[in-house]
Amino acid sequence: MSEPRRPEPEALLSEARREGRGRLKVFLGAAPGVGKTYAMLEAARLRAAEGVKVLVGVVETHGRAETEALLRGLEVLPRRRVIHSGRILHEMDTDALIAHRPDLALIDELAHSNLSGGRHEKRWQDVEDVLAAGIDVYTTLNVQHVETLNDTVARITGVRVRETVPDRVLEMADEIELIDLPPDELIARLRAGKVYVQDQAARAVANFFAKGNLTALRELAMRTAADRVDAQLQEHMATNAIAGPWPTQERILVLLPEGAVGRDAIRIGKRSADRARVEWFVLALTSLRDEQSRRADGQDETGPALRLAERLGADISTLQVEGDAVSEVLDFARRQNIRRIILPRPPARPWLAQLLPDARERFLAGLTRRATDFELTLVGDEARAGRKRHAPTPPDLPHGLRLAGIVIAVVAGASLVAISADRLFPVLSLSLIYMTAVVSVAAYFGLWPSVATAVLSFLTYNLLFTEPRLTLHIWSRGEFLTLVLFLAASILTGNLAARLRSRVIAQRAIADRTRKLYDFSRKAAGAASFDDVVWAAVSHVATVLECESILLVPDEGGALAIAGAFPPEDRLEPRERSAAQYAFDHGEPAGRGSGTLPASRWLFLPLSGAERRLGTLGIAYEDGREPGPGDRRLLEALADQVALALERICLSEDLAQSRVTSETERLRSALLSSVSHDLRTPLVSILGAAEGLDQPGLGPQGRDILVETIREEGERLDRYIQNLLDMTRLGHGALRPNTVPTDLRELVGAARHRLRGPLRDNPVMVTIPEDMAPAHVDPILIEQVVVNILDNARKYAGPGTPIRISASTHGARATLAIEDEGPGLPPGASGHVFDMFWRVGQGDGGQGGTGLGLAICKGIVEAHGGAIRAEPVHADGRGTRIAIDLPLTNPELTH
Repeated sequence: MSEPRRPEPEALLSEARREGRGRLKVFLGAAPGVGKTYAMLEAARLRAAEGVKVLVGVVETHGRAETEALLRGLEVLPRRRVIHSGRILHEMDTDALIAHRPDLALIDELAHSNLSGGRHEKRWQDVEDVLAAGIDVYTTLNVQHVETLNDTVARITGVRVRETVPDRVLEMADEIELIDLPPDELIARLRAGKVYVQDQAARAVANFFAKGNLTALRELAMRTAADRVDAQLQEHMATNAIAGPWPTQERILVLLPEGAVGRDAIRIGKRSADRARVEWFVLALTSLRDEQSRRADGQDETGPALRLAERLGADISTLQVEGDAVSEVLDFARRQNIRRIILPRPPARPWLAQLLPDARERFLAGLTRRATDFELTLVGDEARAGRKRHAPTPPDLPHGLRLAGIVIAVVAGASLVAISADRLFPVLSLSLIYMTAVVSVAAYFGLWPSVATAVLSFLTYNLLFTEPRLTLHIWSRGEFLTLVLFLAASILTGNLAARLRSRVIAQRAIADRTRKLYDFSRKAAGAASFDDVVWAAVSHVATVLECESILLVPDEGGALAIAGAFPPEDRLEPRERSAAQYAFDHGEPAGRGSGTLPASRWLFLPLSGAERRLGTLGIAYEDGREPGPGDRRLLEALADQVALALERICLSEDLAQSRVTSETERLRSALLSSVSHDLRTPLVSILGAAEGLDQPGLGPQGRDILVETIREEGERLDRYIQNLLDMTRLGHGALRPNTVPTDLRELVGAARHRLRGPLRDNPVMVTIPEDMAPAHVDPILIEQVVVNILDNARKYAGPGTPIRISASTHGARATLAIEDEGPGLPPGASGHVFDMFWRVGQGDGGQGGTGLGLAICKGIVEAHGGAIRAEPVHADGRGTRIAIDLPLTNPELTH
């Protein structure tokens, strides 16, 4: 019993995505004037009479009295005023419409372009927003505004319409109502002035509204509506698990079984589709056995047929089958709602060979028996040179001799076992011993050796175990029947065992290919760099498809360059490079086995990301053959995975670059903020003091104060500039400490002297042992560190607050500590106090400074191999202690 048909997941997901959205109904017409707006208003009035809240978002009546009459009694939304080219125009107010929350909105002229200042550029985008808000929409559209029909309409009428609507808008329509009017009636309406004014009507009839044009546009509109209705029917069948096919719009399927040439079938399918003006498909069946056979003999009958179908415009699919091919083909046809199937007839074979039907004959028999709902058309297949690969054929001579020896040895062994069993203990049926031999040969060597084993076992059993023995005569009818049944059962069992063997081999190959694909996905996902992804791609493609592979990406100038190849390759012939460039430029396959540059040895596939093309992936076989349908489908899947992996790397690099740019901009803004304020402050003080020196009547005491101010502010400015220079040197790795034995007491004394002015209001207490070993540091740099820390402590401790400096030794290191009695660090700030510009986040009320001082201290100390840390002095968090660990010159002198 077959499993019950279930709804397709894609259809259920599509149905779920529509939950909560409004329903869209499109009134579709062939040309202006057929009555779309009139029909929309009539339908809206009927809905309003049913109690539905209807709101007219925008309706263009074009001065037609009968259309304006239908607006009476319906609520009309006031339009938004827009000034355009010095004139006041009116547009639909989408925001007000959504805020009004009607049940149904009428929005005329779906292809209209909005004026600047609106929510969207196009009206159909406004309709999407309205639908997303859960509001139903009625709208109108002419067929010439459909994007994919734009060129067709231009060829028919000679007029190219500029305002178009994407096809996906029609695809999301829940209902399409065709508003049809015969050309003669529409022309009569034009001449009566019901569409345009008289002068415009006369010109329109002579040009766009010519009868031939209107007839062609009318057919386009009907086909567009029919296609959408047919798509809705397929969605309904998929959602509700309806098997089909339903006898609605005809579709044609050209089926190419394994080993079929099929070019005549494709040509007949194309002619049939053109006559009926319907959609047609080509489905090629393949299997791993088929791929292995193609690789073995280098022949590919299906490839040229698929390229012919591609040139003729068919919708091409390939189906890899290892089990019930008939069921999978019928399922495909039912999903596409196809009723007519065209396939090549298997070639005629000698009557003796027909006793064992080949794979194509078995497939056709099964299809004929089970396709009761379909129309089957058989076409004579083209004559093929050479052997038929898919008929069960004997192997070549050397291999055949080896198998013949194995068959004879197996039958001889079975005969010895049977003779021994016949003599030692009673056996009811010695034929089972020979049947076991047949099954064993079938399991290991396939169909033909098992058939040979069955025939040879039949003759041997007759010769050794039937009366009269040692002759081929049979006296008993019962024994004759036993032998016949034994032969039939042996051949049948051997056939089943051989098919099971083929299935096992195929499943092993599938498992191996799946494992390789998984390995590729895992390695590509874990690749950290562009080169890692490229190497994973080319190596795995070459391994999985047993071919050469190459990957090309555009360089800075846009030309393709080899990024990686397996085996390694650093150049391509001009013909191969042209094929790769064509695949990259046009986004379609090129090279071997394609319709473009087929003389190339390589087949190139484009690697397309979401927004750009990333490169091309090429493969070539050593024997020069074309990729088969199965290899082609696998290559396309691999190409998609490679494109995803490359795009992930590119996005990661773009994100990293964006982060660097953002951080650079943040640092630049912080630096400018600091420099603009903190460097200007001492400059302003210096300039003010200098101007004060020129004032008449200034006494000696005042002059001394101004001179001291200039000196202190100059030193303060020098410290700021020195910090900026040090930070620049640290950032570029140019800061190299010139370390010498240094007395920390002298170093601290020099720092206090440099800050004698700023520190005059803060008592400084120094506790450093006289016998302390000298530190192995750069005295100039470490002095700058101490100056920065003392200046920072002075700022936050406040006037009159003491600052303590102490030093101690711990093993091979000296610890220099500077403490203040200020308010201390905020909770959690210890890890950020040495970050650049950290003080900037404290607001305008914070202390002055560039925010670089402590960050520079950390860089200088770490350049010496030391460490710096900040911690509170008291348990309640008051006070700050900054400790510096520095290397000692001679650790043995420490106590």
